[in-house]
Amino acid sequence: MESRKPTPALLPFVSRIWASEGSPRHAPGVSHERVLPSGATHLVLRLDSTPLRVFERDEESVLGPAVVGGVRSRAYVKDVTRPVPSVGAVLEAGAAFALFGVPASELAGTHTPLDLLWGRAADRLADELVSLPDAACRLAHFESFLATRLPSVRGIHPGVARVLADGRGVESRASALAERAGLGPRRFAKLFRDAVGVSPKRWLRLRRFQRILGRAEDPDLDWADLAYELGYSDQPHLAREFREFAGVTPGEYRRLAPRARNHVPVEPLDPRGPISSRRG
Repeated sequence: MESRKPTPALLPFVSRIWASEGSPRHAPGVSHERVLPSGATHLVLRLDSTPLRVFERDEESVLGPAVVGGVRSRAYVKDVTRPVPSVGAVLEAGAAFALFGVPASELAGTHTPLDLLWGRAADRLADELVSLPDAACRLAHFESFLATRLPSVRGIHPGVARVLADGRGVESRASALAERAGLGPRRFAKLFRDAVGVSPKRWLRLRRFQRILGRAEDPDLDWADLAYELGYSDQPHLAREFREFAGVTPGEYRRLAPRARNHVPVEPLDPRGPISSRRG
């Protein structure tokens, strides 16, 4: 996979772009993966007619090749039986307005077909990408196309932008974020949800969850110390929240040892298949 930051013209709206030739992400024999919530909106184009099958809340959905995956608070399971060449982008807060003309909150928690947002332009882009010889060429073309969708820069409220850019710890309350933004709580919550896709409180929890994932590979990690460091009331509180977001316990996550932080191989726990195995 080729992955990098985009050109400066896209940086206000896109944090990362990537292209894959379709190589397997997991060890041989893995047919499904659990996709953990990252706190971001994702744009993905699969350059193959094979539909994408995902499983969530005991229901299967069959998706087209080009989708926008809104910000989520729960993991879902994806069929990875047949990896295909793909391109994608991880979007920043405010990108939904600029690229799709809708607030991020309208895309949250679901996969939206790209043609519903871009019309026939989505099909033309896919055809152009398929015709290119390799991932590097597709990535360059995809990047140029995204730039054409941003003819006029429309940023998010400066107070919200300031909060999102702030690198301080995860202990902040939503009310403290509103104060930092210089906005009333209700006004801030509305502007934040439109830009990011979830409430300020949910965003803080997702950001803290991602910090756990960043430390989970440490074999000497003391979970009780980490819970204290990140502001949980105790280790069981951390474990409950981890399972809520990931669908597996911290111990199960470490045992499965995903090669990519937010993409966990699914074990078939019973003959009913990947939906039931989601329950961890």
